[in-house]
Amino acid sequence: MNENTPRYGRIILKISGEGFCGPGGFGIEREALDRVAGEVLGVTELGVQLAIVVGGGNFLRGANFAGELGIELPTADYMGMLATVLNALALQEALERQGLTTRVQSALEISRVCEPFIRRRCDRHLQKNRVVILAAGTGNPHVTTDSCAALRAAELNADALLKATKVDGVYDSDPAKNPDARLYKRITYNQVIDGRLRVMDVSAIDVCQQHNVPIIVFNLFTPGAMRRVVLGEPIGTHVGGQ
Repeated sequence: MNENTPRYGRIILKISGEGFCGPGGFGIEREALDRVAGEVLGVTELGVQLAIVVGGGNFLRGANFAGELGIELPTADYMGMLATVLNALALQEALERQGLTTRVQSALEISRVCEPFIRRRCDRHLQKNRVVILAAGTGNPHVTTDSCAALRAAELNADALLKATKVDGVYDSDPAKNPDARLYKRITYNQVIDGRLRVMDVSAIDVCQQHNVPIIVFNLFTPGAMRRVVLGEPIGTHVGGQ
């Protein structure tokens, strides 16, 4: 097998809002945006079909926002969905500067700036090797973008769900607080759920388990890590069955 043969033919990539700015930052920063675009380019060059689910925490998080401003949680969640649209449009521009063909699809209908999410249309875009950026989560309050990524991975028959984070994978405790925290190289869905490990929401893990979609958690800020994951190198943490 050629060393540049990808292990996965179609993937869902989940990027949280923190991927669009520096650590502890706010909004969208050009350097962070271009870094993400460069990592995506490295994956698409392998011929992989790629859909990206974006978060919006670099602008606001619904639960925190609701508490701070006295806004009802469903309203705050809808505001968070709109924040993901901002990230999606910015990422689209950055990817197209790299020469990629893209589409933005939103679970909330915003016809002037992006397409609605339609599974068959999204599938067709992927078959044509367009990068699809999925915004507004599922379009429903009380559902996170992690759960959205899991659902999209299942309905689009993705070979894997890649979760880009600011750490190297899944640890048995918070590595920022515990210097002796142990990194898991492989772990099962049930271990994540039973151990209440902070990988993704339990509902997202459950969907991936039901549909046998492996989850690979890796560090977005390590240059080339995304490409290496797609090539099957054992970096980050692999979450799957037995």
